[in-house]
Amino acid sequence: MKYCEMSAEELKTLLAELNKEYEAMKAKGLSLDMSRGKPSAAQLSISNDIFNVINENCYTSESGIDCRNYGNLEGIPEARKLMGDLLGVNADNVLVCGNASLNIMYDCVARAMLFGIMGCTPWCKLPTVKFLCPVPGYDRHFKITETFGIEMINIPMTADGPDMDMVEKLVASDSSIKGMWCVPKYSNPQGIVYSDETVKRLASMTTAAKDFRLYWDNAYAVHHIYGDVELLEILSECEKAGNPDRVLEFCSTSKITFAGGGISALAASVANIEWIKKTLTAQTISYDKLNQLRHVVYFKNADGIKAHMEKHAEFLRPKFDAVLEMFEKELGETGVATWLKPMGGYFISVDTMEGCAKAVVAKCKEAGVVLTGAGATFPYGKDPKDSNIRIAPSYPTPEELSEAAKLFTLCVKIVSIEKLLSE
Repeated sequence: MKYCEMSAEELKTLLAELNKEYEAMKAKGLSLDMSRGKPSAAQLSISNDIFNVINENCYTSESGIDCRNYGNLEGIPEARKLMGDLLGVNADNVLVCGNASLNIMYDCVARAMLFGIMGCTPWCKLPTVKFLCPVPGYDRHFKITETFGIEMINIPMTADGPDMDMVEKLVASDSSIKGMWCVPKYSNPQGIVYSDETVKRLASMTTAAKDFRLYWDNAYAVHHIYGDVELLEILSECEKAGNPDRVLEFCSTSKITFAGGGISALAASVANIEWIKKTLTAQTISYDKLNQLRHVVYFKNADGIKAHMEKHAEFLRPKFDAVLEMFEKELGETGVATWLKPMGGYFISVDTMEGCAKAVVAKCKEAGVVLTGAGATFPYGKDPKDSNIRIAPSYPTPEELSEAAKLFTLCVKIVSIEKLLSE
């Protein structure tokens, strides 16, 4: 029965029962962290053999590059092809970097701030710079733009991706809008995949700013849990639309091999790559080519990566199942929360009643389960409805997750009833 259809007396009786359950769970002394999408130790271990694929006799790439030495700023050709094949783009459109794509994103924004994009005015010399931010979204994206004093504009997400009517209207009328954050496949945190129409509209829309860029964080390109959902390839769509330089695409192997020891890549037009390399040469001579070689030898090709990702899915699927089953069992008929079943990625997004998210997160923490801070999925940490909570099921065991999900649903119910009774 939906809580909103219950009488005040019924709600008070139920609340008393739920509070008893909460105190019993609190007494268990749980200590679980579901705040970030970290791979579990078991997931990390499936890549351990990568340490053994190169040794003192194997440090030269197939193309003849001594990977121990300086040079080859754009990455060894084999690594550029591997990451290009992963994204469905040509190797010439790929720059292979260090272990984290977040570093590349930060650098791209900093580069635009200091030097301008391909001949345009540096953003630091403009009175206002704005970014579009699909919400709920990735907190670390928002942190980058906030760090540089860039004004962020919330764009509501739909089942097909960001609200494109709103996006098109804004970028066409405001030249101070210089970029848009996008997690196009298995979006963080909702798990939404941008529809073909959304990708085409983003590629072809009219923008008032010549230096507008899509910051296309394809972090979960191969991170399927329940089966692959195809995403239209953005670089070719931009080229078809006559906007070949519009997109900067990012990816890494951080959740494929090791979260702190993978390789990352930037995919973009050749013109964008050349522009980036001009300032990058002052920043570094080259990235870790031995690690690039290690990944190439280990995976061989994109099919090798996809086969490897099936192993990850086998670990993640029962964890997501445990959380989703608990949500349906405990919250399905209450009417106090909604959520989406993601087909891939690392998160589950839950929307509580308005004004309840912070209280739910605090109540969970009090009983030993740490969640991502309420509001983190919005720019400046401010969820205007105080309703969105990001759940990260990957790190705990399935058994721990069942306990954590049970506690979470209990807290949602208690806070929701208290909200209803106060109104």
